[in-house]
Amino acid sequence: MLRTVVTRLAGAAIMAVLATLVVFLIANTVPGDPVLAQLGDIAASNPATVAEWRAKWGLDLPLWERYLLFLRGLLQGDLGISIASQRPVLDDIAQYAPATVELATIAFLLALGTGIPLGIAAAVWHDSWVDAAARVISLIGVSSPTFWLAFVMLAIFYGGLQIAPGPGRLDPIAFPPDEVTGLFLIDSLLAGDREAFHDAAAHLVLPSIVLAAATIGLITRTTRAAMLEAMGQDYVRVSRAKGMRESYTILRHVLPNALIPVVTLGGLAYANLLAGAVMTETVFSWPGLGRYTFRSAAALDFPAIMGITLVVSITYLLVNLLVDLSYAMLDPRVGR
Repeated sequence: MLRTVVTRLAGAAIMAVLATLVVFLIANTVPGDPVLAQLGDIAASNPATVAEWRAKWGLDLPLWERYLLFLRGLLQGDLGISIASQRPVLDDIAQYAPATVELATIAFLLALGTGIPLGIAAAVWHDSWVDAAARVISLIGVSSPTFWLAFVMLAIFYGGLQIAPGPGRLDPIAFPPDEVTGLFLIDSLLAGDREAFHDAAAHLVLPSIVLAAATIGLITRTTRAAMLEAMGQDYVRVSRAKGMRESYTILRHVLPNALIPVVTLGGLAYANLLAGAVMTETVFSWPGLGRYTFRSAAALDFPAIMGITLVVSITYLLVNLLVDLSYAMLDPRVGR
């Protein structure tokens, strides 16, 4: 087990270094000039002003020297200064990250709580109407474009039926709870503010469903396929031959052995939800990393783009590391 942990940690460290290089090259070789994008037409026509801005952001230096400066900043915990906000990128990320983490976590829990039971039911009642319904739900979730589903949900439940709140994390007249974690659900509970908790929970319903839709479909499909494969193994037939209850056989023997591919998909799905909430956050005016990423890309704010992309890359690496280590817990043979 220790050897597995050390090997995975070493691999993650190497991938992190390579990620910094890829992130830097992509952000600094995209078409467009971030300085000209920030300056107005009059200022951009002044060569002295343009040269001053380039020197301020280090754009007048060779690419390799800028990369070394980027690495030195990372070692000091500095992701640079955002061109658009004029604030440290790390401060911007710290401000917007809690909203995305809260939304992605709720969406992930919703995807697990819906997808795994649907997949189990589809496998247990294989080729029945339950299986057909689960596959239809899975197909709809995977096939529905995020922006289309978001607009449909808003049009029906907010605009038409008026049973759901509008975009944003809270109502416009509501006051956010005192910030402790940045997660409104937790902060409102810590403050004992039930009104803020109910308001925050209500605003999470529609965006979390939209964000979780595709993941529900993927988890349902994966769980169903893994369950069907495990149900065909010899140990399942032996359990049934011994007269064990079907529910005991499914929960004790089939489900644990079907969890490994689900754990793999679940870990990557959570990282994807954290990184891929751009469209959902934009439609629902959710003040998270998705909207911040969109605005940074539109403004060619390369320090912000590098910072966000690097954080997302590290998130994927950490999630993959945790998934790899969890294999040894689910199947001891992996750690040998």
